[in-house]
Amino acid sequence: MLNTGEPDFPSPDNVRLAGIGAILANQTRYTALDGTPALKAAIRRKFLRENGLTFSDAEISVGAGAKQVLFNILMATLNPGDEVIVPLPCWTSYLDMVRLAGGVPVSVSCPEEAGFRLAATALRDVVTERTRWLLLNSPSNPTGAIYSREHLQALGTVLRDVPHVGVISDDIYEHVRYNNGQFATMAAVCPDLRPRIVIVNGVSKAYSMTGWRIGYAAAPAGMIAAMAVVQSQCSSNPCSISQVAAIEALDGPQDSVAEHCRHFRQRRDMIVDLLNAVPDVRCACPDGAFYAFADVRTLLARQVVRERGITDDMALCQYFLNECHVAVVPGSCFGAEGYMRLSYASSEDMIARALARMTTGVRRLLAP
Repeated sequence: MLNTGEPDFPSPDNVRLAGIGAILANQTRYTALDGTPALKAAIRRKFLRENGLTFSDAEISVGAGAKQVLFNILMATLNPGDEVIVPLPCWTSYLDMVRLAGGVPVSVSCPEEAGFRLAATALRDVVTERTRWLLLNSPSNPTGAIYSREHLQALGTVLRDVPHVGVISDDIYEHVRYNNGQFATMAAVCPDLRPRIVIVNGVSKAYSMTGWRIGYAAAPAGMIAAMAVVQSQCSSNPCSISQVAAIEALDGPQDSVAEHCRHFRQRRDMIVDLLNAVPDVRCACPDGAFYAFADVRTLLARQVVRERGITDDMALCQYFLNECHVAVVPGSCFGAEGYMRLSYASSEDMIARALARMTTGVRRLLAP
């Protein structure tokens, strides 16, 4: 299975022990609506230590995963018809979350030739008086693209001319990066824009804590208060036990973060090499996250493949599932037809077996 964005590593020992300790200490009751003061303090320390950003408790919100936090933001801020600019390819939930909140997603294609990143000129072209948010994800799911400090500065130049537009910065893959540079987030790069920036993050990817369901946001206090109103009517507080574990993840030893990233880098190099050895498949090397985003347009253009009824990436991924027993995700799910996403959050053995099956399947397709 190469379709799920879930690290296969266990949660760190100290995190699991903290969760067990919370149960034994009977920390199993309702907590403050959007996070305990202790967890908010740990999140504030994280932002100061890693991003050079200072926040108060009133500027921090904790929810049941980054997904809920994103949804809270959109529900709390969008009026019917408000527009949210979403660079494509993007995580599959973004567009429907905007629609559910009454907004209008404005998709902007960011081709591979542009590094799958939104150009400042493209941003300027799509901003209207109804634009409420620009939604950025770096490192990106599904492409692994990273917005550098220079990229963010260029976007910030455009945003300064449109004071009604804010930025939602989805930084959930912050710690899954393969370059040695400092991580860039818009609030740190463009501090003058900070009053209209929301940072979203969580513990799921960096600490292999997907099932603990803890995400958080940093934003102006008024926005955090509005998000709390939304959360109060849909879920109330995030899990009390998970909040204790998240404190340990953020404040405790960080060795596992670097170790996991080292393994992800090895898996990335392996899967990219294997994909580029598949006939008519090409895959650029991602800079972050744990997804390979492979270009299968040449394969889909082959007459012999089309004659077998495989004319798009959806059909190709269905073929891989049915005939090769390998699950991958079509690029069209992310707004990029002719691509497919493969997660390398799985073991090297699973990656090798999956790519061997896919290679055999492709050669079978191309056989006369």
